[in-house]
Amino acid sequence: MCGIAGILSSSRQLDPSRRETVIAMRDRMAHRGPDAEGLLERDGCLLGHRRLAVVDLSPDAAQPMLSPDGRFAIVYNGELYNDAELRADLTRIGVRFRTASDTETVLAAFGVFGEHAFEKLRGMFALCAVDIERRVAWLARDPLGIKPLYTARRTDPAGAEEFIFASEIAALLQHPLIEPTPDRLGIVSYLTTSRTSFAERTLIEGVQLLEPGTVLRVRFAPGELRVTRRSLWDSFTARISADVGAAVEESVRLHLRSDVPLCTLLSGGLDSSIIATIASKELGAKELMSFAAGAKGASAPGQDDFAFARHMAEHVGTTHTEAVVTQELFESRWREIVERSLLPLSTPNEVAINEVARTLRARGCIVTLSGEGADELFGGYDLALLAAAQFRDGTHAIQQRLANPHALTPGEFEMLANAWLTPESYHEAFAPEFLESVDYGVAIREDFIREFARCEEAAAMLGHHDPLQSHLIFQRRTNLPSLLLRLDSAAMLEGVEGRTPFADVVVAGLAERLPMHRKFVARTDGQRRVQDTKVALREAFGPRLPGAIVTREKASFPLPFQNWIGAARRAALESETLRTVYRPEIIEAVCAGPSRLWHLAWPMLNLALWFEAMESHQRARRSARASQPEPN
Repeated sequence: MCGIAGILSSSRQLDPSRRETVIAMRDRMAHRGPDAEGLLERDGCLLGHRRLAVVDLSPDAAQPMLSPDGRFAIVYNGELYNDAELRADLTRIGVRFRTASDTETVLAAFGVFGEHAFEKLRGMFALCAVDIERRVAWLARDPLGIKPLYTARRTDPAGAEEFIFASEIAALLQHPLIEPTPDRLGIVSYLTTSRTSFAERTLIEGVQLLEPGTVLRVRFAPGELRVTRRSLWDSFTARISADVGAAVEESVRLHLRSDVPLCTLLSGGLDSSIIATIASKELGAKELMSFAAGAKGASAPGQDDFAFARHMAEHVGTTHTEAVVTQELFESRWREIVERSLLPLSTPNEVAINEVARTLRARGCIVTLSGEGADELFGGYDLALLAAAQFRDGTHAIQQRLANPHALTPGEFEMLANAWLTPESYHEAFAPEFLESVDYGVAIREDFIREFARCEEAAAMLGHHDPLQSHLIFQRRTNLPSLLLRLDSAAMLEGVEGRTPFADVVVAGLAERLPMHRKFVARTDGQRRVQDTKVALREAFGPRLPGAIVTREKASFPLPFQNWIGAARRAALESETLRTVYRPEIIEAVCAGPSRLWHLAWPMLNLALWFEAMESHQRARRSARASQPEPN
């Protein structure tokens, strides 16, 4: 796992100052790659890399990596889980390898198959592969969006165009042509969804997050920079197995490959318990460490994550450690994460993930397994799916409030049913000038409609007729990348690689072809039963797990953040920038009663901390520029 950054330019040769730019971008991500750094410069191309050594720890596996003939180069952030299979195929046609690194496998596949190599990759990745001779680059992100890749396009003072990319927004903002100007539509999207991106929109003007399963082809010839794209949207649906249990077991086994210590997160829920059960069998229970995170006394009666996790750890025999989040730690770490990442948090759980990553790293572990993906693929969110079933049947409360219930599209329903702040509330919350400048959020509504239409097309291609399948695919397309981004950001800040065996192309292909009743059952009597969610997973692994785990209601890292947001309240009250977004009376009401208005408080207070961090970043940029010597 690593951090990548680079510039592709239409100039014949990059300005010498860009070397320092890419070094600054690269080293802003030292936490992602504390083991080594690398830089490659060719005509019109600069590639930077920070290395977290996980597979093949030798210097021969360092990046940027060049092909033996020097024609192709790659910077790669990820892990290839079909490395042995693909390497064997390449060996049979004459490729010779000098390392055990999966980076070399990906580079060799690119050299043999060109951009069609991407369809052959089973793993998590964000990468840039360059044909140096032809001055063509390909940037790609895995189909499920496990690894992030941010991009921007700018024109330098001499008129040359630059295509800029990095694993983190904070790294991208080291580039002098990328001004840290907040994107107002991105802000509205964040305040509506609590996600730092939706589709390609981010919080910074002119900065995009490459969508999952997308390949960009960048031609950076002298005097020309042309970008085209294609989608790997459905590439994983063709690779399926007939058996859920076998597919998940295989995926966990493949995710265990590591030359450094590996552990697993264990919340005591179904998903993490399945992973711990398989991993402990493969590695031996004494060889596996497990970690739980949360706040003491924060759970509902009978739902203590720590207690369930201890029970599961005893069941499989792992060495278990608890990472406890206190109010003091929460407040300080929240601010620290925003300052380091230059992004607001999506959920309070990011603090818990960061703390457990820091804890397991201190215990010597570098890689951890995590359960993201099971809910979005196998139907684990009962409240959201029950609401979707009511919408399907025309009985949801949102529909009943409308004069014409049939005028509401499924995409609009998903926005209204799951929004932290609905468009109907924009007038009450936002300052009039801000609301007018974003056209009253019309573009956000259109984004939801467009994204859901894509999900309906995907469901139809798979032969599904139940509209709930489209809603579940929508959860996978929108919610899952946000959760994976949360895991990546919070863990990599501590130099920890998070692996997600459920978020795997083969498992996903199988899950999306299953009929709905194998995933979620919407009971007509309106009752909620745990057994109605993730049906196929409970059938496959229920006999191997303690009954209390199988029948436990869904929970997540419990943090009583509604009562823990005092420090951020001060930032909100003092922020002049925040008052350009919100009405003053709304800010004051939230700060006076954040627990009561928590759905407004969480994104608002995050935005206040983010504005503060961005202003600090801008001051540092101005200071750095002022200290530079005048050109001769």
